[in-house]
Amino acid sequence: MELKVVVKNDVTVSPAIKDYATKRVGKMDRYLPSIAEGKIEISKEGARQPDQRFVVQVTLDSNGVLIRAQERGEDITTAVDKVVDALTTRISRYKGKHSDKGKSSVRTMEPLPETSETPVQEVRRVVKTKQFTLKPMALDEAIQQMELLGHDFFLFVNSESGKANLVYLRKDKHYGLIEPDME
Repeated sequence: MELKVVVKNDVTVSPAIKDYATKRVGKMDRYLPSIAEGKIEISKEGARQPDQRFVVQVTLDSNGVLIRAQERGEDITTAVDKVVDALTTRISRYKGKHSDKGKSSVRTMEPLPETSETPVQEVRRVVKTKQFTLKPMALDEAIQQMELLGHDFFLFVNSESGKANLVYLRKDKHYGLIEPDME
C-alpha cells in the first residue's frame, strides 16, 4: 500500500512521527488487502480543549471504494491510534456487508443523543469546494460508500437510470434518495 503523508496548518512533524503514522495505517492492508493507496492528513487546530488540538484524517482507496476516518487527540500519536481504531471498525463493517451480499438483513441505527443547546446564528458561506469523479453504482453501493466515508449524504450516478442521484440520511435514521426529473 502506498501512503502519502500531508501536513497542514504549519504543524512540525518529526520523521519518527511520520514513520509511526505510516506503519500504523499501513497495517490496514492486513484487514483489507485490496487497499492500493491512502492519504494521511495531520493538522493542528486552535481547539479550546487540549485533547482536541491535533487532527488526523486518513482516506484509503480500496479498488475505488473510499474508506475515511478522522480523529482528534492531545498529540499526534494519540490521534493516529484513534483513527486506526476507527478505520478498523469501518473496514470490518465494510467486509461484513460485503460478505452478506444476497442475504436479507435488517439495518438498525442508534438514535443520536439530544442536546439542549440553542444554536448561535452565524452567516453561512461556502468555505470549501470539492471535485470528484462520479462513478455509476447501485443504490446499495452508494449507501455503503456514504457510511464508509462517515457522511450524511452521497452523490453518485445511478447505474440503472444513468442520472446523478443523491442519497442522504434522514432525521428519522432512514435513507432518502433525490432523483432529478428532467422535462
